[in-house]
Amino acid sequence: MVDYTTPIKTTFELQRQSLTQGQRAIEGGLAFQKEMTGAAIDTLEIQESTQRQGVELVHESIHRTLDAMEGMPGMAPMIDDVRAGVDEQYDELLTAHAEAFDTIESELGEGLDAYDEMTVEYLETLDEQLETLLEAHENFEDQSVEATEQVSEQVDDVQQQIRDVSEQAAKAIEA
Repeated sequence: MVDYTTPIKTTFELQRQSLTQGQRAIEGGLAFQKEMTGAAIDTLEIQESTQRQGVELVHESIHRTLDAMEGMPGMAPMIDDVRAGVDEQYDELLTAHAEAFDTIESELGEGLDAYDEMTVEYLETLDEQLETLLEAHENFEDQSVEATEQVSEQVDDVQQQIRDVSEQAAKAIEA
């Protein structure tokens, strides 16, 4: 008797492996997206610091210019007013700058938390659906193997009947 079920079983196993690998690829993709978002949040601090340093350098440069102008006759009282106004505006700018980055970091953090929750729910649903699919797939495999075995037995029976008839025919011809 020929075993016709081995290729069927192998095909079904390969299909299940493909489904499982697809699930792992989705999980890996989601983990990568999460890591990239986390890295973006981590770089915010560097960006904020770099921008703040740039603002502070410009502020210092204006102070040096005002220092140079202050040495000119009669300019000192006016320069003091300008310096006070510049300092006040830069203080407001740096405060707004820090608040903007705090808001961005907070919003991205909340977004990442929401993304994490959604991803967990998505992966749980995916796991459940894949489990259901794999169970149905295994049931279908069992039915297919059983049907193939039945057909194989029927083919064997038909072949045996043909051999029996052929032997009888050969004996009848010889007699």
